[in-house]
Amino acid sequence: MEKGVTRRLVWIGIFAIAMAFVETMIVFYLRKLYYPNNILFPLNMSMPSQILFLELFREACTLIMLAAIAILAGKIAKEKFAYFIYAFAIWDIFYYIWLKLTLDWPASLMTWDVLFLIPITWASPMVCPMIVSLTMILGALIFLYLPKHRFTKKQIWLLSFGGLLIYTSFIWNYTTLYLKKAFILKFSERMLGEEIIASTAAYTPDYFNWPLFVLGEILVLLGIYIYYKRK
Repeated sequence: MEKGVTRRLVWIGIFAIAMAFVETMIVFYLRKLYYPNNILFPLNMSMPSQILFLELFREACTLIMLAAIAILAGKIAKEKFAYFIYAFAIWDIFYYIWLKLTLDWPASLMTWDVLFLIPITWASPMVCPMIVSLTMILGALIFLYLPKHRFTKKQIWLLSFGGLLIYTSFIWNYTTLYLKKAFILKFSERMLGEEIIASTAAYTPDYFNWPLFVLGEILVLLGIYIYYKRK
């Protein structure tokens, strides 16, 4: 069992590292076109809508590819989940490694980055997705190498709610920005859309919701720890 798991982890890791390089090259070209100084904020709103739509579709396809290889590797739902978070984590870590090697970016672990665009812009200091990725790898290894047993309701609740808090911390800035526009401005739908675009083009995040992020990480780690103790 362990030999088979190790072999799958190695090949999934190789796939994720190669996939991360492909992702990095796409971002490399986009940065050269729209962010030549490697300054991401405020966001460049001059990007054509077609390119933005294709970027959203590309992000969705990235998740589909990672999920597909996990589904092929795992036999039961728990294994598929573990392989998915492992593949995602390796892909994410090496995405930043390749960015550093090709663009000499980010300057530090506290450099802000745009993480995802689905369904709204995710943004945080770079260290945050690195922490999440390391947590995912830890969880995946424990879920795969320890004796088989199902997740309890308590573990599912801790992992799910913790993940939701982390996700909320990532979308906090742009969600609050857009909600303020929606509640404060009493314009038509067209005017509101124009105001949101204008506010996004002028917005540079300077606050990260660390309390939400840390609480989410604690809950996820607690869920992993409880699973580990059941061995």
